[in-house]
Amino acid sequence: MGLLPILLMFVIFYFLLIRPQQKQASKQRDFIKNLKVGDRVVAAGGIHGEVKGLTDTTITLEIADKVRVKVTRSAVSGSSQDAAVPDTQKPA
Repeated sequence: MGLLPILLMFVIFYFLLIRPQQKQASKQRDFIKNLKVGDRVVAAGGIHGEVKGLTDTTITLEIADKVRVKVTRSAVSGSSQDAAVPDTQKPA
């Protein structure tokens, strides 16, 4: 009888913390695996760029005209369309 509350607490812990984290990590792995040339992404540090080249471990991003950087695949945090870009040019 004393084991039931501990077991219940573990089940709640699993569904509130562990499972959502696993789903998010799986979604991120799938996103990185399915990248293709031409996709717009956000890399670590908030660097926005367009994928220009892919290898098994690295991605070449064009961040400005004729400016390319090579980053590891794990440095890509998401799609550029998913990132919230503030509109700083609103008319006053």
